[in-house]
Amino acid sequence: MGGTFDPIHHAHLRMAEELATTLGLSEVRFIPAAIPPHRPQPGSAAAQRADMVALAIEHNPRFTLDTRELKREGYSYTVDSLQEIARELTAEAGLCLLLGQDAFAGLPTWHRWQDLLKHAHIIVASRPGAQQVIESADLTALIQQHEVKDVAALQNSKAGCIYFAHITALDISATKIREQLNLGLSPRYLLPDTVLDYIQRHQLYS
Repeated sequence: MGGTFDPIHHAHLRMAEELATTLGLSEVRFIPAAIPPHRPQPGSAAAQRADMVALAIEHNPRFTLDTRELKREGYSYTVDSLQEIARELTAEAGLCLLLGQDAFAGLPTWHRWQDLLKHAHIIVASRPGAQQVIESADLTALIQQHEVKDVAALQNSKAGCIYFAHITALDISATKIREQLNLGLSPRYLLPDTVLDYIQRHQLYS
């Protein structure tokens, strides 16, 4: 599960928890992007965002922090990380890329996006009742070719499938949290207390 995590919040964590349970994942790796290619540079330093992820996941044994993109020069391309991780896994292990609906809809703008399925399954987290809008004909074709409806189909292969999974709707965004902090408002209960304490201690986003 990649992202800027600027900052990490409960919607990130709940999505990871529900998908891990639904798919039977042995591990969820949170991979903070150092230099995201599709958005402005994050408001906090890469090391600080990694610190906040570590604080947020420290009590969940299934969650781990992967800092490989912070150590890599240049843009943080997801396909590079998937390729590296796939090489590191055992021969029997499969890999899933966890995405929200908005990120998935923008997939055709990603670097080497059509190579992603060579290294992993793509899991799209969708909120019940939410409308999935796909404007790209190439992405529509990819879905038609690779979508599976059964979790067992994911477990029977290491990569190459697209699966849409419903998750609990939590309308929380890092943008809104940063805006609240900038206005001197408290975002408590939108993110873990340990993360909020870190933000206040380092005077981030204000």
